[in-house]
Amino acid sequence: MQGSFEKEVISELPGILARLLEVPEHRVRILEGQKDTGPAEHRVRILEGQKDTGPDFVVDAGKYSFLVECKSSSSRALLNLAVVQLEEIRETSRQDVIPLLVVPFMGKAGHRFCDEHGIAWLDLSGNAHIKAPGLLIHIEGRPNRFKKAGRPANLFAPKSSRIARQFLIEPYRSFTQRELSQATGLDEGYTSRIIRRLEQSRLIVREDQGSLRPHDPGQLLDAWHEAYDFNKHHIIKGHIAARSGEELLQRIAGALRQNGMDHAFTGLAGAWAYTHFAIFRIATFYLKEPPGEKILESLHFRKDQAGANTWLVVPNDEGVFQGSADREGIPCVHPVQVYLDLKGHPERSKEAASRLRQEYLNWRQDA
Repeated sequence: MQGSFEKEVISELPGILARLLEVPEHRVRILEGQKDTGPAEHRVRILEGQKDTGPDFVVDAGKYSFLVECKSSSSRALLNLAVVQLEEIRETSRQDVIPLLVVPFMGKAGHRFCDEHGIAWLDLSGNAHIKAPGLLIHIEGRPNRFKKAGRPANLFAPKSSRIARQFLIEPYRSFTQRELSQATGLDEGYTSRIIRRLEQSRLIVREDQGSLRPHDPGQLLDAWHEAYDFNKHHIIKGHIAARSGEELLQRIAGALRQNGMDHAFTGLAGAWAYTHFAIFRIATFYLKEPPGEKILESLHFRKDQAGANTWLVVPNDEGVFQGSADREGIPCVHPVQVYLDLKGHPERSKEAASRLRQEYLNWRQDA
């Protein structure tokens, strides 16, 4: 059964391919439903050896043939699934047939991801990158025709992301659904729903005994990183007098400890604690509850957005504390959480994230 986006692709794709390939539109034919539509000999010619989980459509366009996979967005989770599906298609298809991904709009991150995996794509907003023997089409800069109010369903919403975090804290361990539920504090029904969606996105796989593990920890982290927004936490920015970032870190931790405030640091200070890559100016602390005036006074904290060197953060879910451990004698969140949080930090945050990824989150190289 076709979804609304697939129906839109059927309607618009012939015209788009006709323009891109400079062929009459009547020479572009979409063959729907690989099992029961189109001349039998044509289906065998195109799909010989294909499994039932084949492409959404087969398209003949002049002298080119495409195996089309449709995805309703260019989110990393869906792109990861598309790459797996298109690679399976490519392995069982004739070499002159072009696997093609179609989305509503391809963002820059998605474009880079497809380039890394050698995936041809086009979007219904008018952008495309199709590279095949004897064919090169590249169009970019067309605006997104499909902007919608509200946010799409997010596999990595604050509560549900506890599942991904647990997988990445122990990336080489296989979990049962019950073990994941117990480790994350989520009820089994909720855990089951998140696991099902992660499986559908091919971000996790189920082993023969039914236990679960990441398909590729790096891809799971990339998908989460794309969706993550540090600014969704409640952030209180201000200034505390200190001669260095290290002194600031110790001063804040000492005051929080004296006042019985549960805490863990993250961001640039966290990256420094793990890698000692570069000095830092901003100290960022997660707090399990909002700081009262007594806490702020004990810190000599002055609210100041412009010159802030201290960020006190009340998280949108307590899962950020999963995997925390002492660094420099102070609780620090897990490297996975530090890496995500650096996305919302200034200064040398990109370089710090790259170093942290290389030293602590480089599973492909370690495998």
